[in-house]
Amino acid sequence: MSRAPFDAASLASLDLDPAPIRPEWIMEGQPVARCRHWSGSSDGTTSAMVWDCTAGRFRWFFGGDEIVHIIEGEVIVSGEGTATRRLGPGDAALFRAGTWSTWHVPHYVRKHAICRDSLPAAITLPLRATRRAARILSRIREALASRATLHLPAGRLPLALAVLLAA
Repeated sequence: MSRAPFDAASLASLDLDPAPIRPEWIMEGQPVARCRHWSGSSDGTTSAMVWDCTAGRFRWFFGGDEIVHIIEGEVIVSGEGTATRRLGPGDAALFRAGTWSTWHVPHYVRKHAICRDSLPAAITLPLRATRRAARILSRIREALASRATLHLPAGRLPLALAVLLAA
């Protein structure tokens, strides 16, 4: 069975399900959170969801990278080594995997979140090496094309390649 080429959703009007915040994370108030997963990547590492929350202050642990885009309301976020920041409609932020943030929701917030699970080093290291090798090969191709069009002497090409590879 094949998948549709894309998914689409009206983020402002999706019906959300209860998604309670862990009680030990709540610092102030009685925030009520809800969530709805609406799409995910083919490899299962990335998901798209809408989340909302009523007033309160709480800590939040990000097990994976999360990019948020505020749809409605506002939240004041802070984290270790980062200045406190207000996020309102149209604002976006990246919360990195393995970090804690404090969220203060004065009244209400609704966000769109793109969540990406962290992959094990056994997968990411070869993937990064492959991407680097592809960039190097691309630079070599460009250098060879430049040599052909600029008629560089043969002795100059290795120096040009060395400069590209060092970059």
